[in-house]
Amino acid sequence: MGDNFSRSYLYLKGKTYYFNRHVPLDLKGHYKTRRIRLCLKTASRPEATKAAKSIAQRLDDYWMALRLSSMDIPALHLLRQKPIEESNAPTLSESLATYLRLKGSQKSITFHNGAKRNIQSVINLLGDRPLDHYLSSDAAAFRDYSLDRGLTVASVKRNFSTIRSVINLTIAEQGLDCRNPFSKVFFPDLDDVKDRKPFPIDKLKALQSQCRIEDDSKRWLIALISDTGLRLAEAVGLSIEDLYLDEELPYVDIRPHPWRTLKTKGSQRKLPLVGEALWAAQRIKASNPQGNFAFPEYTNAKVCNANSASATLNKWIHTNVAKDYVIHSLRHSMRDRLRAVQCPSEIIDQIGGWSSRSIGERYGEGHTLQNLSQWMRDL
Repeated sequence: MGDNFSRSYLYLKGKTYYFNRHVPLDLKGHYKTRRIRLCLKTASRPEATKAAKSIAQRLDDYWMALRLSSMDIPALHLLRQKPIEESNAPTLSESLATYLRLKGSQKSITFHNGAKRNIQSVINLLGDRPLDHYLSSDAAAFRDYSLDRGLTVASVKRNFSTIRSVINLTIAEQGLDCRNPFSKVFFPDLDDVKDRKPFPIDKLKALQSQCRIEDDSKRWLIALISDTGLRLAEAVGLSIEDLYLDEELPYVDIRPHPWRTLKTKGSQRKLPLVGEALWAAQRIKASNPQGNFAFPEYTNAKVCNANSASATLNKWIHTNVAKDYVIHSLRHSMRDRLRAVQCPSEIIDQIGGWSSRSIGERYGEGHTLQNLSQWMRDL
């Protein structure tokens, strides 16, 4: 490196060394000459090299200063018009902690995980700021980010609902003088809802037949849902004691548990076990007579992991039956099958745990197992 430097910047005139360097083209307007020559006043090559390096470094520093003086300030467009003021408002993560403490005591692990996931997504994109340091433009940026990730508008709206609730609660609890920037975000009408097509009868029968052939816990879960219309979480979170197989009319009791709540009040119900659902229930109970959970691979005393079950079952359905259908399609199929036999809508709602459409239908104890069984056996 020393020899190259010497050859570039040093030359010997007589017995004295001189420094020699071209003025850079972009700086030639600052100089009267195109070349800088300085006498180093020494006949010693090592001393001349040392002096030349020092001069070259000072020139480099000076030339950098000249260049910067003629440049626009880097990232000037990113400066705020007004510096952010100090804030006493809690941060978004602190607001989440308040929300879960006040509203999450009787909620399921799904409620907690959903709130944490949605708030963490905001923090990952926008940072963990005090609540009064978020702007409407930040909320719009988070909307666009969510849509760009492939989420549907409906999914993004659900996520925003949780975020709004977290912020609103803290604003109300602490009497903050700020608005919720996530409260009035516009959502485009993209018509991106992904339809879940119900299974046609031929594919449903093929699915049920394949479940009998493989005859394991995952196939029992599919078969159970196929002839009951249960939600996946309702089925995955069943305990062995929820299966009443020694009754004159075998049935499943869908009720809340500490590890799995129910979606609505109307979701709590008893359904007759018929067809493939009865076969599946018998296989579940016979394989685990002393167990607590119908599907222990997905459920324990603390949590019911329906999302994991969904991914596994959907992959199997796509590979072995048809790629256009998912486990939730069985629930749509149940409603269509009941309509096909002209089952009354109030019975359909009771079987599926759907909310009743009229106030009158909510009175009384509902239809008996015998009545429900008559319609479900006709499918």
